Amino acid sequence: MKGKVRLTIADSVAHVTLSHPGKLNAMSRVMWQELREVFEAIQQDAALRCVLLAGEEGNFCAGGDISEYAAFRFEESSLRQFHDELVWGGLQAVLDCDVPIVVQIEGACMGAGLEIASCCDLRLAGASAKFGAPIAKLGFPMAPRELALVMCAAGELTAREMLLSAVVLDAQAVAQRGFLHRVVPDQDVADEAVMMASRVKRLAPQAARLNKQAFRALAHTQRALAATGSITNPYAYAASAEHREGVTAFVDKRSPQF
Repeated sequence: MKGKVRLTIADSVAHVTLSHPGKLNAMSRVMWQELREVFEAIQQDAALRCVLLAGEEGNFCAGGDISEYAAFRFEESSLRQFHDELVWGGLQAVLDCDVPIVVQIEGACMGAGLEIASCCDLRLAGASAKFGAPIAKLGFPMAPRELALVMCAAGELTAREMLLSAVVLDAQAVAQRGFLHRVVPDQDVADEAVMMASRVKRLAPQAARLNKQAFRALAHTQRALAATGSITNPYAYAASAEHREGVTAFVDKRSPQF
């Protein structure tokens, strides 16, 4: 099972569900491609007024599917292709969507999940949701464009804390830092997300799409500035011993020795 990104449409709302049973909806390579295809289809549907994005079975997304990593992460060209084409292709499709996106966050929202949530417009979380990007434990950094995305959405201080100390924050903490619009009791999060989507869909759809285009133009400038720098070869670490040890240790269920 490589996971699935499902799309259903009901009453002008597109319901997008991340599904990877047994892996807390971790994003596989197949799922990144499907995320792109689903949001490109949504962008082309003029009848849609809102997107409700959620994970399955009480979790949003625990990150990437690490069981796949050994097949491509240790060679620079395949690592570059994964981040610059596959992952960013999915994220860019979400960012390019003119339809307002409500994200329902439950349980784990880590790494890839944090990046996907950063692309959404209205973020709602259950009280027990957890947020972070503890990939330092796996021996690799966040790709520059993905880092710029998270930094602009969650804030520079939060991004530094998550990446440099592998801290995991609760919903109240990230809400206080401006990443979430609302935190509600776990048992209410699904109903509250539906209510939020219903509120959005009742408003003027053309105005919403024009606002999304303006937000995107302004955010693009901000992210471009954040990503500008002297990182000329961000994937040169692919074959490093540290990278291999971090991923291998996770798969082997042991502590890495850095």
